[in-house]
Amino acid sequence: MAIKKEKVAERKYFGTDGIRGTANVWPMVPEVALRLGRAVTAIAGRGKSHAPKILIGKDTRLSGYMLEQAIAAGITSMGGQVLLCGPVPTPAVAHLTTSMRADAGIVISASHNPYDDNGIKIFGGDGFKLPDALEAELESMLEDEAKIATRPTGPGIGRAQNLEDARGRYVVFAKNAFPKELTLERLRIVVDAAHGAAYKVAPLVFSELGATVTALGVKPNGVNINKDVGALHPDNVRAEVVKRKANIGIALDGDADRLIVVDEKGQVVDGDAVMAMCARRMKEDGQLAKNSLVATVMSNLGLERAMKQLGIKLVRTPVGDRHVVEAMRKGGFNLGGEQSGHLIFLDHASTGDGIVAALQVLAIMVRTGKPLSELARTAMTRVPQVLENINLPSRRPLEEMPKLQKAMKAAEAKLGGDGRILVRWSGTEPKLRVMVEGLHDGEIHALALDMVAAAKADFS
Repeated sequence: MAIKKEKVAERKYFGTDGIRGTANVWPMVPEVALRLGRAVTAIAGRGKSHAPKILIGKDTRLSGYMLEQAIAAGITSMGGQVLLCGPVPTPAVAHLTTSMRADAGIVISASHNPYDDNGIKIFGGDGFKLPDALEAELESMLEDEAKIATRPTGPGIGRAQNLEDARGRYVVFAKNAFPKELTLERLRIVVDAAHGAAYKVAPLVFSELGATVTALGVKPNGVNINKDVGALHPDNVRAEVVKRKANIGIALDGDADRLIVVDEKGQVVDGDAVMAMCARRMKEDGQLAKNSLVATVMSNLGLERAMKQLGIKLVRTPVGDRHVVEAMRKGGFNLGGEQSGHLIFLDHASTGDGIVAALQVLAIMVRTGKPLSELARTAMTRVPQVLENINLPSRRPLEEMPKLQKAMKAAEAKLGGDGRILVRWSGTEPKLRVMVEGLHDGEIHALALDMVAAAKADFS
């Protein structure tokens, strides 16, 4: 068991997943969005003989209109061609970027955050999120306008138009991730789209594959995205599944790139359990590349032990689905994800896709004829885990917090080989996250609180 240390991020704009913050407060302001549109176009157009083509998708936040128009203005000011997709899931933009042969794709979404936040994510022409080097270059351009090329005039100015069938194209794509020889007929499914980007497409995908669908969170009004609904608040789905005697509940977040499922008994099944059952099935079918699964340091120790019993190697990465995808591409793996529900099936999609992931779970249910509760129960045995979050005055490097370091070493010694700890900063705010896993709930709670107290003492 190793103590994990993470360096404090030094970037001014980009965090663990794009740029994010309160809408209409720097950096989530139109001025930054316009310059970002210009910078992305400058990079996307390098070495191209044609005007760069860039897609823009968004979720249902009120501030999406403001940022969408600012980014589009920046792109067209550089001679770029804009395709506006409207409200679509983040993975839809990744897919459409490649299928439309675009040079880049931009998503305006703060994912699971409240409506008054917003964010910007960028995909390259290959459908993958930009590597660190290109994000660093974009930051440099945002800081220095002179690093962006001269603006064209006359006929060199770009155009923007709506991609009218963006949702329909994504629905077809998602359905193709479900085995053609199977059907969802006779299955009852409850879907919660969190009043977010998938409010139209999610019910369509499952109903067109034959399921009887009850749809929740499909009435966005600009300010209700993620509010007491979706992946972060699965109680609505749980209640509806039990009430309607459904086979499964599917809860998405605001941009539909993550998934939490609920079994027929109303019990939540998190990303770790989904990865465990999918890895097992894929290995049995000879489809698990290099017999390996990629997960983050947050995934439960029980997942690691379950994979070991199956002869599957678990590769761990830092928190963030982009790190999972990077490790998958580098190692030639095809299955990975996060405990929080970001699940990546690289045979189908280039980024986390809640709908595609749900379809893989449904395929296992249909093929085995087993209820989700049984599949989840036999997939892995969870090790007790506790998470504590603490807001602190600033993001100080962990190695410069001596009292915390002492508490971490004491916790490691106490747990021995029967558990592990992880202490890390949030990627976007001065919030310290403390995780402890071990055999006994009382012990791991006490150790977590000891580390929290020590971190506070380092600032006193």
